Order: sequence, then C-alpha cells, then structure tokens
Amino acid sequence: MENIKVTLPDGSVREYEKGVMVLDVAKDISSGLARVAVGAKVGSRVVGLKYKLEENASIEILKFDDKDGSDIYRHTSAHILAQAVKRLYPNTKLAIGPSIENGFYYDFDSEHKFTPEDLEKIEKEMKKIIKENLDIERFELPREEAVKYLKERGEDYKVELVEELPEDAVISFYKQGEFVDLCAGPHLPNTKKVKSIKLLSVAGAYWRGDENNKMLQRIYGTSFDKKKKLDEYLQRLEEAKKRDHRKLGKELDLFSIQDEGPGFPFFHPKGMVLRNTLEEFWRKEHKKRGYGEVKTPIILNQELWKRSGHWDHYQENMYFTDIDEQNYAIKPMNCPGSILIYKSKMHSYRDFPMRMGELGLVHRHELSGTLHGLMRVRSFTQDDAHIFMLPSQVKDEIKGVIELADYFYSIFGFKYHVELSTRPEKSMGTDEEWQMATNALREALEEKEIEYIVNEGDGAFYGPKIDFHLEDAIGRTWQCGTIQLDFQMPQRFDLTYIGDDGEKHRPIMVHRTIFGSIERFLGILIEHYAGKFPTWLAPIQVIVLPISDKFNGYAHKVKKELEENDIRVEIDTRSEKIGYKIREAQLQKIPYMLIVGEKEVNDETVSVRSRDEGDKGSVKIEEFKDNVLNEIENKR
Repeated sequence: MENIKVTLPDGSVREYEKGVMVLDVAKDISSGLARVAVGAKVGSRVVGLKYKLEENASIEILKFDDKDGSDIYRHTSAHILAQAVKRLYPNTKLAIGPSIENGFYYDFDSEHKFTPEDLEKIEKEMKKIIKENLDIERFELPREEAVKYLKERGEDYKVELVEELPEDAVISFYKQGEFVDLCAGPHLPNTKKVKSIKLLSVAGAYWRGDENNKMLQRIYGTSFDKKKKLDEYLQRLEEAKKRDHRKLGKELDLFSIQDEGPGFPFFHPKGMVLRNTLEEFWRKEHKKRGYGEVKTPIILNQELWKRSGHWDHYQENMYFTDIDEQNYAIKPMNCPGSILIYKSKMHSYRDFPMRMGELGLVHRHELSGTLHGLMRVRSFTQDDAHIFMLPSQVKDEIKGVIELADYFYSIFGFKYHVELSTRPEKSMGTDEEWQMATNALREALEEKEIEYIVNEGDGAFYGPKIDFHLEDAIGRTWQCGTIQLDFQMPQRFDLTYIGDDGEKHRPIMVHRTIFGSIERFLGILIEHYAGKFPTWLAPIQVIVLPISDKFNGYAHKVKKELEENDIRVEIDTRSEKIGYKIREAQLQKIPYMLIVGEKEVNDETVSVRSRDEGDKGSVKIEEFKDNVLNEIENKR
C-alpha cells in the first residue's frame, strides 16, 4: 500500500497508509484526543472524523472548544432536532438548520404551531435519538438524481436549493437512521457524540430571509460537550434576561418602540439625559484630539449615491424619496456628506491630517423579523469620523484611532478583541490597492502590539477594516468600533490636494466609529451595567428622601445646593413611609439616596445611602457634594 505523510500542528510528520481515516490519526496521536475529537482541519478545509486522507496533508484535530469543532458539534445537533421533529410531526417540511454562535437552529414549514410544551417533547425525542447511537453516513448524488430524491420525499425547500446549483454539481447528503438531510457537512460520526442539549425558543423566520417568502417556524437550541458547560450557559441566559435592555428601558423609563414606528426608537427624558451625557463625553474627547465636528443632510440626491457606490452595493438597504421631480435617497451612511464638505474648497498637503467627526443620523432598511430593541433598528446615530490624510500619515492616524478606542472602552470597563477583515467578493478597486490598505491596517495593529483575528472576506465594499468586539459583564461580545481604510471614495469623487511639489495628488481616507451606533451602544450599556449606571452616566444621580412632609423644606434646600453644582437630583415628597421610598429608589437604580429627618436638619447633614454599598452614615452636604463631583469628574 502507498503511504502518505501527515504533518501535525507541532510540525512533526507521521506516515500512514493512503486512505487512513482522520479518527485513526487521532487515535494514533492519543486515545484521550480521539475521545474528545469532533472533526479536523485538513489544510484549510474542515472535515469529519470519517474523512479519508488520500494525499500528504497538514492536519489539526478539532475539539469542541475550537470554533470549527463546536460548529460541527452543533450542526449535528441541528440534524438531531430535525429528525426529532420529523418523527413527531411527519408532514413537516425542512428548510435550513445551521450552527450559530452559542447554538443552532432549524427552520420548519409545519401546519402545527410549535409551543413551549412541544419543545419539551421534541427535546425528549432528541435525547432518545442520541441514545440510539445512530451512525451518521455521508452519500452523494448527481444534481438531477438529488432533485428527484428530494421531490419523492416532499422536501420542496431543499429542491429549490439544489436546483440553483450547477448541473454538473455533486450533491451531498447525511443519513442517520431513517433520517436523511441535504447537507455539505461535516458532521460527528454518530448521534451519541452529542452529550448535553437544550431547546431554547421558537420564532418566525422568512424563508431565505425574504419578507416576500413564506414565514417558517425557527426552533433555536444549544448543545455542549459537558453538562456543566450547558448549565453555566443557561445561567448566563437567565442573567441576560434580567439585563434585557428592552425590559430595563421600560422599567427605567429610558426609551420605547411604538407600533407607529417599528425600528425607530423614541427616547424619553431620562433616556435623553443618558444619551446627551454620552454624546458630550464623545465631543469633549474628540475636540481634545483635533477633530472638527460637522453635520451633513439626511437626504441627498440619488446621483451622489450612484457615484459613491452605495447604489450598486447597498441599494436594497436604502430608503428613497422624490423632491421636485428628482430622485433622492435618505442616507444610510455619512461618508458622502463629509466628502462633499472636503470638496467645497481646495486643500494643500499642509492641511493634513484633516479629522471630521459627525454624530450623523442614518436610516437603513432592516427586515421586520430582525428588529430588536435598540440593538437592531432602522434609524440610528453613527459616531462617525472621516480622516483625510497623506499616504505617509496613514499608520499614525490608524494608531491614533486605536488609542482613542482603547481609552473609550476602558472608561466603561469593557475588555475587547480585535478582528481584521479583508476584501469581500462584492467590492471596488484593484488587488494592489486592497493589498496596500490591508497591510497598513495590519502594520498599525502589530506596532501597537495588539493581537488580532483575521476575518477573511468580511471587509466593507470599499476597503478592509479593523473591528472592535467588546465583552460585556456576562461574557457576551458586541461589535462596536470600526476603522475602515478607503482608497476608493477619494477616486470616485476625484478628491485632490496640492502637494509640496505644486502638483495635484489623491488623499487617503479613513472611516471610523468608536461607539458604532449611539442607540446600540446605549442598549449594550444598559445590559452591561444591568441598568445600574455609574454616577457620571446615571440619568438621576441623587434622590433626596424626606422622612415626612415637615422636612420637605430642608430637602428642597439640599436639592438646590446640588443642582447648582450640576448634579442631577430629584426629590420624593410623596406621603409614603421612608422604607417604601428607599425601595422605589433602589428599583430605579439611583446611585445615591439622601435621607433627611430631624437629626439631619439640626446637624445640617444628610444620611447617605448608596445603591451599591448600602448605608454610609451622615455627612455634611458640602462633603457629600465634593465626593459625588469627584466621582463624576473621574468617571468612576
């Protein structure tokens, strides 16, 4: 038999007979590794444990804790879900069932409306399928035979998917027991490999995400290789429910979403205090770093969007209107407006770098099924900035933005990781331009000694980008800030400057955000802090609680003194018991409660109760005021 060479991640090379299974390679490395193996990477291709190696290859055995490993594990879990549904509701038609971050889902077309009680029944059937230890086998059919096979089984959605593939395509299926599904794979070798599963919820989802198509039922679930991990995850989900920004937004009277404007948030007075505080902080820090603030129109002529490339690359996400028998678009992005400001006069190389910041309201059409509180909306304010610069300034400007982002996130207590996204399939520009732009971002990250993940093909249509993914208090990640290097817009708009040689040259442009979207960032903050905002951000920083009506005069005096120092303060003069007032203030998550009664009036003090630390005793008003101002100033 012919032998092949297999290179392992540590660089060591082993020889095996041609056609050796990945699982046998794992067993040869160690029996412990084979027990926890879920698949492998052969070169850059992710494969199952039954995959046979036919030529020399580099191989990495995947475990559940590897991202590709958990994807295999959860994709198999989705097939087990589909098999359970087909057993219990045989007339159900299958749509798609991928793995997703932290779990999986499957979309079904069923006359039966799934309920939470049904999920329990389906989960029980899934556990039965796991126990049956069904082998999972791959087989392939030519396209024509695959269509015939799926039609015989009544799987209309699968037929549609296959009919879109080339005629000479070979189509793969996976079989476990009586269940067969169209699938590219890979999968686990058998159903028993799945250890801990939980079905979580059911929701509506349009077939292929198109609201013109039929609404299907999507069942979400998750699975882990150990029960302990599942329990920890479910505990995090419970914590996330308590922190849900939609629930807290209502309880704390911050914002609402009305039926008259789905995806268009309404900010209430307290929400506006929070929002304005965030924006004031943004303005102050940007001014320090040499940014000039601009404001550009929400509606601009359609020709502008054709020129910018948004018409060809982003049209389905845009809203349009007619003015004076001409076509206009409501801006989905702020960049063309900043470019028009740049073009309004001639520039010299001495003007650079030119930093323009804008808290710009944009509108994007999102499908109704994807809308989610402040996290996914149709109108939002981007904390944009556009930096125009010389080629020699690119790296330093990117490093400056990285430093600014790091400062902002540290203020809110966020850890973060960074991803570098490269050229997508649908894009503008030459390979050379993209290579130059990508290298500039890479070098800036490496000089700042920042670890990063490369996200192939996920750049913007006009340039590569750096994305900042924040980790919140319960370990979830959120993509917020971004830095996008752009060689395309300056060309499309013929942007120029006069160089030191007296000739015209093309500037380079960077698009960047720190918060990303003010609305979404507020949603993240509400959940990160569970509504308990630090004092500098809190809509109400202090509430004065008189023990009875006869101390209202003194309470008003305390309130006035704090207000004169720009401390946000309210007073509760209701004829309620003090215990009730304290509980109400706690529910409103106000950082400080000042209780005033006879002793405080006589001593000219206040009895301080902290939201987080409880009773802190009596202090002079002046001392309390200085402490709070210090806390606000230092954003503790």
